[in-house]
Amino acid sequence: MANDDAARLASVGPRLRDLRQRRGTTLTQLAEITGISVSTLSRLESGGRKPTLELLLPLAKAYQVSLDELVDAPATGDPRIHARPIVRNGATFLPLTRRPGGLQAFKQILPPNTPPGEPQQQTHEGHEWLYVLSGRVRLLLGEHDLVLTPGEVAEFDTRIPHCITNPGPAPAEILNLFGPQHERLHVRARPTKPGSRLAGSVDRVVGVRLINDVG
Repeated sequence: MANDDAARLASVGPRLRDLRQRRGTTLTQLAEITGISVSTLSRLESGGRKPTLELLLPLAKAYQVSLDELVDAPATGDPRIHARPIVRNGATFLPLTRRPGGLQAFKQILPPNTPPGEPQQQTHEGHEWLYVLSGRVRLLLGEHDLVLTPGEVAEFDTRIPHCITNPGPAPAEILNLFGPQHERLHVRARPTKPGSRLAGSVDRVVGVRLINDVG
């Protein structure tokens, strides 16, 4: 048992380095996010510094993974995911996947009139697919201004300037899937009306009602 624990602790450093490199984050950037010095981060990754809870907690938060994943804790047999909410710009994100990297799933809850103020479009690497569970969602995508209602889906390249807001008086809930660049989802769906696909700079935005046998 002691040997197993030592082996897990020894593997933390390489795992931290792999997480950081896969995200394209530098030690300096990670230091700014976590408040841990560059030298300490470097020694953690190389095995020169023992990983402690004080150091691992901000790293797990920065990478949005559980402590169990960082230390490779043995599986408990419990398949349930105990989501820890992430609050950003007034919106709450509930992670629905455990593994870092690759396709990530979130439930997003937008309170009324979130975010406040004038919408600010942003860009980043990746591909996004969203499904409106409840409420009304405004999607600004490039030059397009769309309002999505429950059961509607949008899929787009996140390098296009975009912003998701809730302009209504009631909360809105969305299912979000984020994937690497050029990774798309195959959705079996029926358009609500002919010609619902938009052209132009939009990679793909489809107003649809999902049918019961989505798979």
